[in-house]
Amino acid sequence: MAEAAAGLHARLSQRTPIPLDATLSCAPGELLALVGPSGSGKSTLLRCIAGLHTAADGAIRCNGNTWFDAAAAINRPVQARRVGFVFQSYALFPHLTAQENVVAALGHLPADGRLVRAHELLARVHLDGLEQRKPAALSGGQQQRVAVARALAREPAVLLLDEPFSAVDQVTRRKLQQELARLRADLNIPMLLVTHDLDEARMLADRMTILHKGNTLQSGNPDKVMTQPDNAAIARLVGLQNLFEGTLVSEGGGLRLAWLGHRLEVARIAGAAGDRVAWVIPPEGVLLHRRERPSRGEAENPVAGTVQDCLRLGPFTQIRLLPEGGGEPLAFSVPTHVAERNGIAPGALARVTLLASSIHLMPWEPPAEARTG
Repeated sequence: MAEAAAGLHARLSQRTPIPLDATLSCAPGELLALVGPSGSGKSTLLRCIAGLHTAADGAIRCNGNTWFDAAAAINRPVQARRVGFVFQSYALFPHLTAQENVVAALGHLPADGRLVRAHELLARVHLDGLEQRKPAALSGGQQQRVAVARALAREPAVLLLDEPFSAVDQVTRRKLQQELARLRADLNIPMLLVTHDLDEARMLADRMTILHKGNTLQSGNPDKVMTQPDNAAIARLVGLQNLFEGTLVSEGGGLRLAWLGHRLEVARIAGAAGDRVAWVIPPEGVLLHRRERPSRGEAENPVAGTVQDCLRLGPFTQIRLLPEGGGEPLAFSVPTHVAERNGIAPGALARVTLLASSIHLMPWEPPAEARTG
């Protein structure tokens, strides 16, 4: 690999037990989220970086040091890699107190300084006063904080977080996410977060990498990856519902997107007339027209249709609108009071605007069955 020395750089491949053909980089101070369906290789990648699993081929380098290089027969042991690993299951020693769990990771310090450092780390994760409690006497969130303190105790070159918040309730999860966001501001090391929660990745990560069947498909700013995927397959993996097909047509000296009889304006458009394309628009790019006092923005890509269904979820209502001319419904949400004010109900007629700046075009791909058969 010819990457810059600073940060973590990995290129790994194997056929079994979980296929891998992955490449990733993470800079000092950066939090990279690895997302993808179960079995996509996320946790296997972390285990390879930590030295808990050895890939068949590839290399791992951190800050210019080679941790693994299959071609050169280099494979540094776990203890030589200075990795802090926070497991989904916490992996605390049940017979040790919180303080003793952290001290167990401080073997690189003189014995007379370990208790002081353990106390400092536990205070850093807001557990001062609970040092003498064993894991069974701590809540799930408190156990996770001990796991974070123990990971930091090694003064790691890399921090790996494998679904760290999945075993706690939603309220505790939000608190731990906030604590991680505050904590990472003081950490100038690469941080990798494995999560199934796209909202969590979008909220916490600087960059996101999409994995599928062991392949790294796309990396970038989380907002960009989730609203401007490279292809339709990635759009499906990140859960974009508004995925459609259209054709580029010439109009007014430029190109427009033809879809269900509409000629849609697109802010970023490239190609030639006649090109078949896939396109997506995130829910926030679909704006409901007001029944009274129309806004000037309603002249931009207006689409009329019938409300297929609507689901009230507290302060927001999710809506699926069947456009005139058929096709798949448009999915979006509005504040519940807006839905009520505009008479949104199944069967009601409604109009929306599709923001030109939110429409994202991708290469058209034939359906999977057409490619294989």
